[in-house]
Amino acid sequence: MTPNKSYKKVFIGITLLLLICFIVNISLGSVFIPWLDTLSSLMGGAVEKESWRHIIINYRLPKALTAIIVGSGLGISGLLMQTLFRNPLAGPFVLGISSGASLGVAILILGSAFTGAALSGFLVSKWGLVIASSLGSIIVLFAVMLVSIRVRDTMAILIIGLMFGSITAAVVSVLSYFAPADQLQRYIFWGFGSLGNLSWDDVLIFSCISAIGMLISIASIKPLNTLLLGENYARSLGLNIKISRFLIIIATGLLAGSITAFAGPIVFIGLAVPHLTRQLFHTSDHKTLIPAVLLIGSIIMLICDSIAQLPSSEYTLPINAITSLIGAPVVIWLLVRKRKMLF
Repeated sequence: MTPNKSYKKVFIGITLLLLICFIVNISLGSVFIPWLDTLSSLMGGAVEKESWRHIIINYRLPKALTAIIVGSGLGISGLLMQTLFRNPLAGPFVLGISSGASLGVAILILGSAFTGAALSGFLVSKWGLVIASSLGSIIVLFAVMLVSIRVRDTMAILIIGLMFGSITAAVVSVLSYFAPADQLQRYIFWGFGSLGNLSWDDVLIFSCISAIGMLISIASIKPLNTLLLGENYARSLGLNIKISRFLIIIATGLLAGSITAFAGPIVFIGLAVPHLTRQLFHTSDHKTLIPAVLLIGSIIMLICDSIAQLPSSEYTLPINAITSLIGAPVVIWLLVRKRKMLF
């Protein structure tokens, strides 16, 4: 996949910016680590304090890599949905994937109140939440996929996905109403999203699932560009709409579902990053947009995580609050300034 050569300098610039944001993100935290020591530690060199190396390798590096996977994955899945539905307000969770994950976690946490202490501890552990979130996402995804096979109208799929989201959100509301205060608090904290709870093994599994979704997205570049012309015209060009739609939904499900399972329901990124990228590159060609969204999504997520860490403080703000507070005003300003959404 080679982006347009006319954007070569822009790609070089945002790649360098990504590297800078990556180093800064690892350096900041409750303990500030000088940039040179951070670089030296990453390259296997000497550092002033050996404890710094332990912090970087075991805590901050996995979190920074998680931020890159989350930002790029949400950005690309948002781009896929906006192109598939030709709707600038479509995001990675428009098919109800996030709502399904939330339902799985809500059922798990509420059910833990009725189990023994040992079993309860396992169920609400990190892997218990990941499994419950994944199952909820998969069930909703399969339901949407079955609908996509039988329904010809893409907009009908969008509406059905929103209805699935409404149904699962209603069930979550009922469960939350009857949940004990401590269990409800645990569920609310999960909904804040988090990038810092993954070990190296978790990051490996997470990255493998995301990589599959990325590869399917890259393989769908030509169908995505064709869909921009409209479904009827795409059919006249010989595009199999059902197969293309199926692959795009699979890619979105893998990316958005795995991100929700491992990091929680991260908002804003998937909706806004494709628009920011189009404003910067002024193109609808997915051969350029997909690598650009991958880089810009990673940069924005690293910046948001750096702010959420409250450098030199022991406190960490919810990542969802930062993604919304920082990103939404920027997107509003860009769209008002441009007066239209590029599509």
